[in-house]
Amino acid sequence: MPLSRRDFVNRSTVVGAGVLIAGSAEALASAPGAIAAPVGGEAPAAAGAGTNAAGGAAIGYGPLVPDPAGLLSLPKGFSYKVLNRAGVTRLRTGEFTPSNHDGTSAFEDEHGGNLMVVNHELAGARAKWPYPVPLTEGHVYDPGAAGGCTIVHAKRDGSVEQWVGIAGTATNCAGGVTPWGTWLSGEETEDRAGKNGFTKDHGYVFEVDPFDDDYNRDPRPVKAFGRYAHEAVVVDPKRGHVYLTEDAGNPNGLLYRWTPPAGFTHGRYRLRALAEDAGVLEAFKVFDSHGKFVDDLSRAVQVGTVYGVDWVKVQDRDAKTVSVRKQFKDGEVTRARKLEGMWWGDGGFYFVSSYARSESPLQHDGQVWFFDPNRRTITLKVLLGVNTDTWGDHDNFDGPDNITVSPYGGIVIAEDGEGVSHLFGATEDGLVYPIARNELNIGSADSPEFSEFTGVTFSDDGRTLFANIQTPGIQLAISGPWRRLNEHKRGQGYGA
Repeated sequence: MPLSRRDFVNRSTVVGAGVLIAGSAEALASAPGAIAAPVGGEAPAAAGAGTNAAGGAAIGYGPLVPDPAGLLSLPKGFSYKVLNRAGVTRLRTGEFTPSNHDGTSAFEDEHGGNLMVVNHELAGARAKWPYPVPLTEGHVYDPGAAGGCTIVHAKRDGSVEQWVGIAGTATNCAGGVTPWGTWLSGEETEDRAGKNGFTKDHGYVFEVDPFDDDYNRDPRPVKAFGRYAHEAVVVDPKRGHVYLTEDAGNPNGLLYRWTPPAGFTHGRYRLRALAEDAGVLEAFKVFDSHGKFVDDLSRAVQVGTVYGVDWVKVQDRDAKTVSVRKQFKDGEVTRARKLEGMWWGDGGFYFVSSYARSESPLQHDGQVWFFDPNRRTITLKVLLGVNTDTWGDHDNFDGPDNITVSPYGGIVIAEDGEGVSHLFGATEDGLVYPIARNELNIGSADSPEFSEFTGVTFSDDGRTLFANIQTPGIQLAISGPWRRLNEHKRGQGYGA
């Protein structure tokens, strides 16, 4: 049975600024520079350089070693391979690899290689991009749009082949893996036909099948999921709900849930057959232990804060006259600044609010929440304080964006803040650590050249971490001595 508002209030125990449900998961992390504390404690001062959330020495896989090639710094014992680079490598049809890599999925092929679907976040008029997604015949939604998805096949023998999955979509940002082995790619735009040379409306989710090229022909948006600035998607494999984040402002975006119609069963070829108004699309509304409505997620200032969740129906999901998020009045739904990455794991899903500045009641440089569908609650797992030294590199991470659940425990996050850009992890027992640093676009405060990491995802066998540098558009495969990093609970300690 889902947790009702009354049950939530009755079972919640007030602890400082947050709440704790008996038996709820422990806080995952309170990162260096955070404005958070363990549940029940006072918010501490920002941690110093080289420390972790527990106040001890820096942990993880050890310090990052500068890359002689000037691309990617990794811990000792790790290495990377460039799988493709925009304007350098080519598709099997001869065109250059498109630019602006973003959300990415990975699926194992029958020979132990990896098939990946890579989003290309290309916005606006097609003509402004030197390396748009090629308009491959039969795979085009809108010939005026520059974005889309490529499929990258990293074969077991080390060779790499690339081709177009879908083309003619716009601002393909994040997305999500389905339980039936496809990728859902979200358009982070609300542009309509007639703008930027577009011939069709945009702001939809598209399904891409890495194994079946015929399925990707004649791309069709899943209009039942709504038209708005889509970011990420997850599918509840048990209940069939689809959850979606919206990266938008003025006002801040929303977290959505799509409930399938009665009798619908998920699977290959099912989504594209849905009617535009199939199922029910709702936006979330959260409340604290007293049943008090919470207007914006930035109000949570302690790791371990737990909120109950209700859902409010969207009236016009295709936003024919008014953007979906603007259809709600103050007090009707909960908002958050830059709702971005999501990933299913641990019986629910993690989702990111990248940062809060204007349009948010309180400031932070990143939150990671966990939604528990059984209890119908969200719990704040990671909270990053405002980073006042974006060009300093001492575990002061900011701006989480794409996210994945690690097969070694905890989560891995792609950083999308200003200044130095990292891939970083957070262990299950509350410690954060760097995995990689972008050396190509490192820049400085006087000459900023930073580019975000995107598309973080592990191979099915857990041996390779795939990630992208969005600009100029580079996909990387990172390998090394991966292992669990919370072994000290069993007296093993941390090697580095």
